[in-house]
Amino acid sequence: MTEERTTTFDMLGEAAHRQLGMDLFNHTWTLIRKVDRTQAEDDDMVSAAHAAALHWSRGGATLANAARSQWQIARVYSTLGRAEPALWHARRSLELAQAATESGVAEDWDVPAALEGLARAHAVAGDRVASLELRARARAALDGIADPDHRAVIEQDLETTPV
Repeated sequence: MTEERTTTFDMLGEAAHRQLGMDLFNHTWTLIRKVDRTQAEDDDMVSAAHAAALHWSRGGATLANAARSQWQIARVYSTLGRAEPALWHARRSLELAQAATESGVAEDWDVPAALEGLARAHAVAGDRVASLELRARARAALDGIADPDHRAVIEQDLETTPV
């Protein structure tokens, strides 16, 4: 018979998981934006993105939070030129963003952001046709974003998609 062991991870409360998720998400962004990352920082970036998603999932995350986590993971892999995991996580992000929209927990920018992430992942994979199609869909979806600042963030991301 195996004795169940309670770990520190199990003992963290929802608020602690949520805070860790936010902190790791922000740390990941710091690494994504860093121009001269080392290999160790690339490794940290991958680990931090996955850890952020895990902690968010334990910290009361909505479907929208899960979509954003998957989007960030896809962005990390796209940044590193790793097409296969970028595509997998970008597809998952779009799936979750659409489900979040249907359930009423998404922001108006979640689906356009997921489309941008999928366009970027296809660009990294060398599929120019799919990337351009998804960029066009993301651009069309920008009209549904009420806040001009949110729209500008996604527009900027679309401008940096490597087509």
